Amino acid sequence: MQRIITSTALVFAAALLFTGCATSSDDNTAAQGGSDDCEVVRVAVRDISNGAQNAILTSTEQAALLEKLDGYSERVDELDEQAADDTKLAEALDGLQEKIEAAETYAATLPTTETEDFEADADAQAAATGDIQAAAVTVTEVCSAE
Repeated sequence: MQRIITSTALVFAAALLFTGCATSSDDNTAAQGGSDDCEVVRVAVRDISNGAQNAILTSTEQAALLEKLDGYSERVDELDEQAADDTKLAEALDGLQEKIEAAETYAATLPTTETEDFEADADAQAAATGDIQAAAVTVTEVCSAE
């Protein structure tokens, strides 16, 4: 069963890398997007999103996942402070923040100590990672519209 979980995690990680690359933009898109600040936000949000999703898919212990999610949450807070002048972008970043915080509900299902025979709730993992990905795409879309 551990092989299935590991294989599933690798498949999801590969998909995340692909979608992260697919949502990144080339120089032409950056020029159309408006400013370099927006490009910085897009790259940071992609990194935060991929990192949070990978953490959810690979963590087997509650405290470790919560620590990682807190780190990603702090990074979103920093971006949100920088984007305070842009209401739409700030709202999109708030949405991402909410989804990262909501992933703590999934983290609560993890054991408090690492165990070999733990089986993660695949549906809860998929919901948490999908919500974070959707929120990150929203931030990218808002940034691209500017």
